[in-house]
Amino acid sequence: MEHKPVTAIFPGSFDPITNGHLDVIGRGNKLFDNLIIAIGQNPKKEELFTPAERVAMVKELVKDMPRVTVESYNCLTVKFAAEKKADVMLRGLRNLTDVQYEFQLAMTNRNVAEIETVFIMTSEEYGFVNSTMVREVAMLGGNVGKLIPPSVYEHVKKRVEEISQK
Repeated sequence: MEHKPVTAIFPGSFDPITNGHLDVIGRGNKLFDNLIIAIGQNPKKEELFTPAERVAMVKELVKDMPRVTVESYNCLTVKFAAEKKADVMLRGLRNLTDVQYEFQLAMTNRNVAEIETVFIMTSEEYGFVNSTMVREVAMLGGNVGKLIPPSVYEHVKKRVEEISQK
């Protein structure tokens, strides 16, 4: 029986990408033949970085992962997944609150778009980290250097400085 390559899509805003995201990406890269980091836009969130800036930052971080690609999209996630012929949706879970939300989302995606969801538990040290919290702490002058990759931290510091000068 021939092995059909499995393509997974890991969607999110990644604004900014965190060490928890990288943890899920690294482990997902071991499970799937191809992994697409899908950088979406969430109209409910005030963005720190443009989609193009986020794509560039993430591409730099995954450049040594040959089966990982990074793209932005501005449509329903399941539509983008279908366009990319993704077999599964990869999602990271941090805590019980995530489980409830992600379970509902996975069931909806399976019913609406017939795409399965695979969950990866984030490593314990990243269980409390999310992009919204990183943005808020950074905007209030806090040090988020342990929560995000060093190169991303430099971009965050620069952007916060630009915003505070306006």
